Amino acid sequence: PDSLHGTGGGEHDLIGLARAVFPSSAIISPRGRVRENGLRRFFRRLAVNVFDEADVIHRAHELSDFLLEAAGRYDRHRERLTAFGYSNGANMAAAVMLLRPEIFHRAVLLRPMLPLIPEMLPDLTGKRILVLRGESDTVIPGESTLELEGLFKKAGADLAVRSLKAGHDITSQDAVEISRWLEGEAWPSDRDVTGLPV
Repeated sequence: PDSLHGTGGGEHDLIGLARAVFPSSAIISPRGRVRENGLRRFFRRLAVNVFDEADVIHRAHELSDFLLEAAGRYDRHRERLTAFGYSNGANMAAAVMLLRPEIFHRAVLLRPMLPLIPEMLPDLTGKRILVLRGESDTVIPGESTLELEGLFKKAGADLAVRSLKAGHDITSQDAVEISRWLEGEAWPSDRDVTGLPV
């Protein structure tokens, strides 16, 4: 998987969870390149929950190009990359799905919200996406998550949504739900996952 961390996190944050749910996968875990008050992020924001869409677009293409290069360098299957992101990392993964749909075959998004509205809706037919919401999440606006889910459905993605008895933090139930979702498909042992830390 491609592991993508959340705001203030780092490239090691999701490794443990990624290894638990993708035990036989290679993991690519980039570090966010944007700093906000000393905290790492994957793209700039103008205010809380207000994103700099131009920067989102720039960073999504930058990350996509990096992942293709890294997959080639390490001889991984580019057509089988999985996005695995939490919070800001989940938003970055969602942006890549909307702007560069060829990058990820599937995505696991923990506590995401809508990062941008693309000029053209991508064709996400055949892409599997799992969204894990926290029922008592006070960090992100729930309506934004619903908008993101609506876009994914409209684009033809195979979308699964789970609401957990949790807030914005990751809980043990996240791992349970991810494993259940993964059991719905047969994958070879060399799956590739990209983790996007928060």
